[in-house]
Amino acid sequence: MFRVILKYGVIAGLIVGSIGFCVTVAMADKPPSVTTGMIIGFSSMLLALSAVFVGIKHHRDHDLGGVIRFWPALGMGLAISFIAGVFYAFAWEAALAVSKMDFAGEYAKYLIDQEKAKGATAEALAKLNTEMEKFKADYKNPFYRVPMTFSEIFPVGVLVSLLSAGLLRNSRFMALKRG
Repeated sequence: MFRVILKYGVIAGLIVGSIGFCVTVAMADKPPSVTTGMIIGFSSMLLALSAVFVGIKHHRDHDLGGVIRFWPALGMGLAISFIAGVFYAFAWEAALAVSKMDFAGEYAKYLIDQEKAKGATAEALAKLNTEMEKFKADYKNPFYRVPMTFSEIFPVGVLVSLLSAGLLRNSRFMALKRG
C-alpha cells in the first residue's frame, strides 16, 4: 500500500506543482486576477487529486481483490493528498523564488480595493491596512508561508478522499472486469 500511496502522491504532486509553478512563473509580470488565479488553482488541484481516486481504486482492484473498507481507503486518500500538498507548497516556494513575485503585496492590495469598492469607512480601511501590513510581514517568513500554502490544497484533498472512500468502499462501484 505504501508504494501505491507514494506513486499516486507523487503523480498528484507533480501535476499540481508543475501547473502552479508554470502558471506563476509565466504570468509573474502580469498576474491574472485573483478570481482567475483561484479558478486555475482549484482546477489544477482537482485534476491532480483525481490521483486519490485512481490510487485507491488501483489498490482495491489489484491488491485487495476488489474490496476496500471506508477507513483504510480514507487513510490512503489522505496520505496521497498529504504528499501532493507537500509538492504543491514547495512548487509555490520555487515559483516565488524564480518569479520574484510579490504575492502578499498584490493580495493585500486586492483585499483593500475590494473593501473600498464596497464603501468601507476610513476607520475600517485603516484597520484592514494594518492587518495587511502584518500579513505581508508574516508572509515573508517561509515557516508561516509554507503551512499556509499547504492548507490551501489539503482540505480539497480531504474532500476528494472522503468522496473516493465513500464511493470505492462499494465493491460494485466501477468494479474491475476480470476476464
